[in-house]
Amino acid sequence: MSLYPKSVQFSLLALLSVSGASMAQTTFTRDNGAPVGDNQNSQTAGANGPVLLQDVQLIQKLQRFDRERIPERVVHARGTGAYGVFTASKDVSDLTRAVVFKPGIETPVFVRFSSVIHGNHSPETLRDPRGFGVKFYTTEGNWDLVGNNLPVFFIRDAIKFPDMVHSLKPAPDTNLQDPNRFFDFFSHQPEATHMLTRVYSDYGTPTSYREMDGNSVHAYKFVNTQGQIHYVKFHWKSLQGQKTLTSKQASAIQAVNFNHLTHDLIGAIKQGKFPQWDLYIQVLTPAQLASLDFDGLDATKIWPNVPETKIGSMQLNRNPDDVFLETEQSALAPSNLVPGIEPSEDKLLQGRLFSYADTQLHRIGTNGLQLPINRARNVVANNNQYGAQNSGSHKGNVNYEPSEHVALAADAQYKYSALPLTGTTQQSRTLKTQNFKQAGDFYRSLSAKEQANLVSNLAGDLGQVKDEGVKYTMTSYFQKADAGYGRAVVAALHLDGARVVALASKLVD
Repeated sequence: MSLYPKSVQFSLLALLSVSGASMAQTTFTRDNGAPVGDNQNSQTAGANGPVLLQDVQLIQKLQRFDRERIPERVVHARGTGAYGVFTASKDVSDLTRAVVFKPGIETPVFVRFSSVIHGNHSPETLRDPRGFGVKFYTTEGNWDLVGNNLPVFFIRDAIKFPDMVHSLKPAPDTNLQDPNRFFDFFSHQPEATHMLTRVYSDYGTPTSYREMDGNSVHAYKFVNTQGQIHYVKFHWKSLQGQKTLTSKQASAIQAVNFNHLTHDLIGAIKQGKFPQWDLYIQVLTPAQLASLDFDGLDATKIWPNVPETKIGSMQLNRNPDDVFLETEQSALAPSNLVPGIEPSEDKLLQGRLFSYADTQLHRIGTNGLQLPINRARNVVANNNQYGAQNSGSHKGNVNYEPSEHVALAADAQYKYSALPLTGTTQQSRTLKTQNFKQAGDFYRSLSAKEQANLVSNLAGDLGQVKDEGVKYTMTSYFQKADAGYGRAVVAALHLDGARVVALASKLVD
């Protein structure tokens, strides 16, 4: 099943002039006309530190990107939701103070499954990562674990997210999706090789939402009552097992039911066949994270050979009564955290902390977290006020803090953990890139049939690309990941194998 239908050749923006193989350079600017010095890397505090709010180029790109669609979500537009309960099973108080993980505690949840790139009325059979977002209504506030079915992502820096989605969405001049645009972009992003290999495998077309795993993709921090930090990744394991569709099977289903994922989930819950997942975590100390031979906070990487520990289970047991009021107005964002769980310094996550919450403010309004689907189950007490659709109630003349007249103040026990910093602010690439190794590992983990399906799916889209340079660059990435992988793509596309090998030999992993 192709990621994209066949479409017209990509045409360059009128801003750029083409003469033979040369192209006139125009300086990139922000909306105020100021030139941009680096549009590839976010500013960080040190080489591996958190992203800085002063990076106005990053902030403007994300703000503008979040407001491109009204009212449909720009990404994750096609979604299906369900209610359920999470039950904690293992004592992890040595790792985190989060009350949601106290053994025996049952926490209500709302889960929104979704496709990522395609629009609200697109067929659910299309090749795409699948969103797996869980809102936990804990006694200390709502925690949103917003992830995907696949454990990695295409890019490692949020500053590239608008560009990535633009390349995947329909072209501005034709309103058609076009693999020429997609592969043109990703030929400049070798770190995407791992995710491309996964999404073009049969895992890019799951049989049902019930029969797919979920992953946090990003690492987060667990912080215990002593302020000690551990880095964690989350993994939802489907107790229904993971099942996928081949391209041929997906095409056959699309012909008769392009809502197959939604039908399956709603139908299973109606019939009392409540789907279940176990939640596992991987845990690394800061020292263990630093000792990896790749950047452990890189969202294009998994943590191989790090054991997983089961900490709880989730069951979904109720469908929404009103899809618009509940599923569509649900506002999940990775910035919705609770004490004991903090963001890591992952560059992509750092950008999502701002972008997801900001896009929900734009999409459902300033007071969207007062809607029943998003409202915290514990008391919300702050001085935020007014704005459209505010249903809150404020009494008295004090709407500020501190005050001698109102006992509302911050509590020092909930301060963020401390992160030692060194170095200077900078915009630089990740130091330990290792762009291809894990893609090769995943390819070799597939059966011969699954490998053949992957190559066929990939060649179906890459074969539509008219720029030979882009074809050869992309194929060299697959060659670098695994020689057999590269040879298979070369054969499928009838390329010059020697040229691909020569290009791959110049790549450093």
